[in-house]
Parts: sequence; structure tokens; C-alpha cells
Amino acid sequence: MPSALISLKNQESQLTPALRRIADFVQHHPDQVLYHTVSDLAEAAGSSDASVIRFCRDLGFSGFQEFKLALAGDLALSPVELGTQPVPERPAEILDYVVRHAHQAIEATCQLVHLDAVERAAELIAAAPRTDLYGAGASGVTAEDFAYKFLRLGLNAQAYRDPHLAAMAAVSLQPGMVAVGISRSGTTIDTVKALEAARRSGAAVVAITHRTRGGIAQAADLVLATSIAESPLAGGSVSAKMGQLLVLDLLFTLIALNHPRAATSIARTAAVVADRNY
Repeated sequence: MPSALISLKNQESQLTPALRRIADFVQHHPDQVLYHTVSDLAEAAGSSDASVIRFCRDLGFSGFQEFKLALAGDLALSPVELGTQPVPERPAEILDYVVRHAHQAIEATCQLVHLDAVERAAELIAAAPRTDLYGAGASGVTAEDFAYKFLRLGLNAQAYRDPHLAAMAAVSLQPGMVAVGISRSGTTIDTVKALEAARRSGAAVVAITHRTRGGIAQAADLVLATSIAESPLAGGSVSAKMGQLLVLDLLFTLIALNHPRAATSIARTAAVVADRNY
């Protein structure tokens, strides 16, 4: 993959004024660009989404994601986000790093989450005859965890990680049912498409995401905000997942405490697998 910054330097004199504004922002804030979506960069540079895509392609990249990967390589980022701190070497130092970032993600999510929205989402899920959960990659793993937790409460919940199955499931939803989309970036196309289909079917739509504007948020009736941002090289990090898991546990606990059949369902699901342990 070519160098993003070298490609930019080589093409800079040939860029239009709109593309040059993007180039200037990238050159002055390359570390910030790693955490931006197309729309974020367009807004920061005073340009448009289409101009950002054209900028990346004019530099020889297939799109914005490939450009960001090349930029991450230029900045010599490690697979974990270290910032300005020294690289941890001993196991104790690495443990301290992981714990600290997990704690930061939880604290940030606590500040971002709107309890009214979470409470409303819990009410919708508890009353729904069916709840679908959509997620891709690491967010798909979280979706499966959601489905498992809701099943223990006696709810009809199913997670879909395959985009084709998600799309087919979404169009079969009906009013009164709920679709939950999980995407840290908020711009995962397959998840957004599934939620859009669910909304057209009349289902209530809930998004769990770090991005509360555009993308997945536009397709949702309720947005539950999480943290933390990731670089392109750090996808699926524990820190990013902590925010999702916090919202999951909050939803689970709200339903468990208020759903009239929750305690019975938890006892029955625990009993049916009790003989699977030594």
C-alpha cells in the first residue's frame, strides 16, 4: 500500500481548492483523521463527502478506509492506541494499560448515555414479541451476547451477523417488534441497511454506537451512545467493547428488574443447563 502522506505531497499541486482544504487538514491533523468518518473529515475541512472520496481516489486509494489504513502506517501506530505514553513492555505494565483504557471507556460511556433513551429502549424490548439484533465483525459478537442475555429473560431475541440474513430478517419484522443495530463507528453499511429495512417494516429501531450523528443514527428511533473511538488498526479492542457491554448490562438489568416474568425465566434457563456442569 502506498504512503498516504507521500501520495498527498506528490499530488498536492494538482488538487482543486476543495480537495486542497482536505489535504491541509490531513497534513495538520493526521492523528485526528484516523478516527474520522467521511462526514467527519468533510465537516472538519469545510468540504463535502463526495470531495473526500474523490480526494482519496485521486491519491490512488480505493476509498477512505484504505486511505486511513495507509495513513495509520505512515504514523507507525501499533495495534493498540498508546498516545504519548511509553510502550508497555512487562506484563504488569500491559495489564495496567488495558485496565486503564477499559475504565476510561466505561467512564466516557456513563457521561454519554441518556438514561431516558435506555429506559425507553428497555420498555420496547420487554414488550416486543420479537427483537432482532444486527452487528458486523466485533459488534456481531456483542449482538450475539445481547441475544443470549435477552433469551435468559424469556424474550424472543435473535442475533444476525450475516448481512443477507440480517436483511431478510429485517423485512419480515412488523410493528411492535424491535430491531437493534450495533456499530461502534456508526457507518457499517450492512448494519445501517438492515436497520433501514426494519424501519420500513414498521419496527422500532434502536442504535448502539459511538457516532450519534449521521449513518446509523439517522436510521434509528433511539440512539444509545457508547465510547470509545478506535484507529483502523485497533478494531474490536476491549476498550471499545466495554461501552457496548455497559449498555447491554444496563438494558438487561432494567428489563430484569421490571419484567414480570424475568425472575422465572432466568431460573428456568439456568435449571435446564445445570446438568451440563461437572
